[in-house]
Amino acid sequence: MCDGVGQPSTVAEALGMLERALDHLNAADAASLPSAVQAEALRALERAEAKHTAARARVLAAFAGQSAYEDDGQGSAGAWLRWQTRITRGAAAGAVGWAHRVAAHPVIGAALAAGELSESWAQQICAWTDRLPAGRQGDAEEILAAAARSGVDLTGLGGLAQEMHERSHRDRDGDVPDGLADRAVWLDTTIGGAGRLTGDLSAGCSATLSAVLESLGKRAGPEDIRTAAQRRHDALEEACRRLIGTGMLPDRAGQPTQVQVHVTLSQLRDLPGASQAEAAWAAARASQPGWLAGPEADAAGCDATGVPIVTGHVDWTALDHLTGIYLASKGLRADGSSECECTCGGCSCPARGPLPPATMARLRQTMLRLAADVMSGPGGLASWLRTSQLTGGPGASPSLPLAVPVPLDTGEAEPTIPPHLRRAVLTRHRRCCFPGCEVPAMACQIHHFIPRSRGGATSLGNLGPVCAFHHLIAIHRWGWTLGLNPDGTISATRPEGHILPGHGPPSRAA
Repeated sequence: MCDGVGQPSTVAEALGMLERALDHLNAADAASLPSAVQAEALRALERAEAKHTAARARVLAAFAGQSAYEDDGQGSAGAWLRWQTRITRGAAAGAVGWAHRVAAHPVIGAALAAGELSESWAQQICAWTDRLPAGRQGDAEEILAAAARSGVDLTGLGGLAQEMHERSHRDRDGDVPDGLADRAVWLDTTIGGAGRLTGDLSAGCSATLSAVLESLGKRAGPEDIRTAAQRRHDALEEACRRLIGTGMLPDRAGQPTQVQVHVTLSQLRDLPGASQAEAAWAAARASQPGWLAGPEADAAGCDATGVPIVTGHVDWTALDHLTGIYLASKGLRADGSSECECTCGGCSCPARGPLPPATMARLRQTMLRLAADVMSGPGGLASWLRTSQLTGGPGASPSLPLAVPVPLDTGEAEPTIPPHLRRAVLTRHRRCCFPGCEVPAMACQIHHFIPRSRGGATSLGNLGPVCAFHHLIAIHRWGWTLGLNPDGTISATRPEGHILPGHGPPSRAA
């Protein structure tokens, strides 16, 4: 119930009174009102608009902070607003922006809630004070809000804000006057190829990066349990991937990521496993920057240019055996010596002694070169096995891990997803295949439903566009799987086996 002065006692009563007041204004004959009443109505409505913006910002901030939008199956507060309040994407972004702005500028938020600043003036003042150093924004906003209350116009406020900016950014002794001293970025590589990024950003760079991280770092759905910091990390990676994909970087000519698959010759011949030394080398190689293994390698291999490289060790025992066979064919022992073969009886001619070490070394090197030519020439065994095994020929091995560094054969760089298949996949699915995700297909990566490392074919039935979060994190790190059903719908399966309801390709009108 309302008290004696007409104040609402609950939020529900306040909202009811708000709607009734607006209904009354909408039903009134505005044209018949005296001009003084019209003027007062316009001023009051502008104050009401400011108060409405502040109230909505605070409620929306609380709603988003509790992730309440997930109760309705949405991945962000903006998506919930578009669905539940039927506003455009731009309007939803504006509402979310005000929620952030009021939280970051409490002085301006309070002035907005009191109706002392219009929405547009408040937004402009926040833009000015965002350029000030941390720790000085609050005092500056107090001064600007007081000046606005005293009647200073927007031009005057802008001049005051400019003076504050210049005073706070005057160069101190030793500073570079052109402003280059406050910008730097360091990227250090740590264990396992991971990196640590630190730096000082200029105002323009900071604003640009913030816009990118905010746009690409939103929660992707109820299954997205990443922290805000983790989402910002993945947003930065996604932004870089998209830039590379545009082909605008120098010296790349639009080429996608290239994956080099190292395969031992013994693996191609299906011989028993590698030695401990080979395993240790592979582990050390995989920890170097630029080398991936496990889920990360699977994720990179879904949509990248692949170059198979066959490698192998020299088996010195086998080489000695091969050298011995050659010497035996000449009637010599393994060391190159021989007995006298004269038949005259009682001959005193000397037996042939061992070959000098330098001669034996040259012989072994010659045998090694000949063997390498047999194995690694254009028509050699390594090339034949690579082309038959890695392209699905008879006896092809579905899983070939990293191995040793001696190259025997290499193939041509071939796109993992041929252009005609990529076009077909993007035509079939206009957005991310993961149920509930709205990321456009053109911004997605192409995913093999059955990974290539497990024998998955690069065919239309095994491919689908998946956004960076669901591809790199949900699928290849958390263990979700996607499957294309016979009716064209997509099903997502949790790591524990629960299947989410699927969705089919959107219509062409979507």
